[in-house]
Amino acid sequence: MRQQAPGEKAPHPDIWTGRATNRFQWVAALAGAAFMALGIELAVDAPWTSGTAALVMAVVGCITAGLLVMFGTLAFVHVDLRLDKESVEVRCGHMGVPRRRIPLSRVVGADFAPHITPRHWGGWGYRWRPEQGTAVVVRRGEGVVLRLGDGHTFTITVDDAEAAVHAIRTRLRPTKPGTAH
Repeated sequence: MRQQAPGEKAPHPDIWTGRATNRFQWVAALAGAAFMALGIELAVDAPWTSGTAALVMAVVGCITAGLLVMFGTLAFVHVDLRLDKESVEVRCGHMGVPRRRIPLSRVVGADFAPHITPRHWGGWGYRWRPEQGTAVVVRRGEGVVLRLGDGHTFTITVDDAEAAVHAIRTRLRPTKPGTAH
């Protein structure tokens, strides 16, 4: 189980939670905010001599690029993994979107991956690669690889991934009649 922070409410004993954070994403979000500020500055105080169309294109371009960069990076500042008796749920960013819920009935195994890198997945974020499967990668480091019954995999970067793998494997073990796990 995840260690509890001082003053934090104790989690339910049948629930395992974990998280991975990438503070560098805040730098990219600030760059997006700077693009937006530039677009606003151009709109308010533009010494533009090339015509209105060029000014509008510059303003709209800066604001649009800023919004895309800012919200695209904030969605992947962190990832939360929640495991209960029935499913694994992955939520990204402060709003929890994108989100994926995988019933444990679809999971056939879980493996510890000590060296996940954004480069191997084509960058940070929610990724899909035909030869590798699907992943939520918010930082380099350890993670969990879920092997699904349909032959696909789902990889999640999460702190204390070994504990997550152990918790998942415990829930995947078949139970004998009359016993609880």
